[in-house]
Order: sequence, then C-alpha cells, then structure tokens
Amino acid sequence: MKTNILAIMIASSLALSSCGLFKKGTQDMGNQQKTETSATITGKKWKLIELNGKPVGDKINGKEPFLELDPSENRYSASGGCNGLGGTFTLSDNMRIKFSQGMSTMMACEDMSIEQGLSKVFTTVDNYTVSGNILSLNKARMAPLAKFQEIKQDGSKEQALNGTWELNYISGPRIAFEGLYPNKKPTITFDVSNKKINGNSSCNNYNGSLKLNGHSINFGPIASTKMACEGSGESVFFKTLETVTTYDIQDNNTLHLIMGDIAVMRFTKK
Repeated sequence: MKTNILAIMIASSLALSSCGLFKKGTQDMGNQQKTETSATITGKKWKLIELNGKPVGDKINGKEPFLELDPSENRYSASGGCNGLGGTFTLSDNMRIKFSQGMSTMMACEDMSIEQGLSKVFTTVDNYTVSGNILSLNKARMAPLAKFQEIKQDGSKEQALNGTWELNYISGPRIAFEGLYPNKKPTITFDVSNKKINGNSSCNNYNGSLKLNGHSINFGPIASTKMACEGSGESVFFKTLETVTTYDIQDNNTLHLIMGDIAVMRFTKK
C-alpha cells in the first residue's frame, strides 16, 4: 500500500514538473514569435499603396504617403501626403496592433482625402499581416484597411539630418509666423558626426551640442552672439528648441521637431 502511494506521489510530481516546463516553453516560444513578428514591421519605412481597397498614387500633393514604426520608443510617424502624423503604437500577441494618435501639423493641402482616410485607419485597425514586402493593417477579419510596401532605405536616418534647414512653421505664439520673422527666417545646420549644430536665429548666430538616439533628439546649451533684436522671434525660436524631444524627416526635405506628440517646428532643407 505504501509503495502504491509513493508511486502516485512521484507520478504527480513528474506531471506537475512537466506541466511547468511546458508552460515555460510555450511562453518562451510566444515571446520569441512576438519579437520576430515585431522585427518584420518595425525599423522600416512603408509606402502607402492602397487605402480602403483603392490604389493610392505615388505622391499626394507632391509628397510620398508613408508609415514608419520606431521600435526604440514604440512611436510611429506617417504622412497622407500633407501633414505629418504621429503618436505611439502597441504590439501584442497574434499580430495585434493599436495606435494612439498624437502630433499632427496643421497645414491645409489641395487633396486631404488620403490623410483623412489614413488617420481613420489608425483609430480603427486592430491587427496586421505581412506577406513578402507588403504590410496590411486590418480590422478583425475584414478586407485590409490599408496596404503598405516596404521601401528599401540606404544610409542612416541620423545622417539625413546633415545640412542646413530653414524654419517655416513654429507653434505656440499668437503672432503670425510672418510677424515673428518679417525679414529673415531662422536656420539650423546639423553636423551629425560631431554632434553639433549652428545657425541663425533670424538675428544672432548660434551654436550648440546635439544628442541623438534613434528618433530622440536633444539640444545642449546654446551659445549665441549678442546683437539686440527686434520683436520676440529669436526668444520664441530658442525656447521652442529647448522643448524638442523627437524628430521626423519626410521626403528628405521636410524636418519636423516634435515635443511629446506635437510637431512644434517645421523646417525645409536648403
């Protein structure tokens, strides 16, 4: 009798142990699969090619509509051919995805239909699929809401910052942009290799240091010449620059500097 009881206890112990190992193995496999599927869509640039079952033109308002998913901070940036869109995203098991919309510039363009449709996709989508170089954003098991094609990119995103950019939009002040900078627009020149910036604030020349990590960006202490300047344009420029936390480049010629989820400055490549 004692022998039977001992045998049952040993068998139960082995069963529980194997169950624990099975669970752990299943969890590890699930985490691995999640990492692998995440890697297939993040860190890449995707060009919008289809929206609600209809093909999308190569360029909208002269700009390429796209989506980028940055895995370092779970942030996304996108464009429907007019304004820059962005926010955060969350990936979970079974290829599920959720977007939280944040920043958007406020330009009015001739064709806003693609941008409006893409914005709606971000609030509706709950899963994604990948087939070859095509990413589909879906709702349940319905037809894809949007399809994107992977764009092969050469070079570093950070290197795309190099060169001189001229400010053409700044958020916050009630004074119109032309009123802030009636004679000269501020510029910023990036030297990514040496982590330095310089430029003109619309009045004084300035220089400073630069910190980059993926899409994250921070500007160090800024030194400038000391000419007296009319108006508040220079102070608005420097104060806004201090608030910037991330950046996004569209079509290699438009730079957005972003605070949280708000695009607070926009520059054009000179």
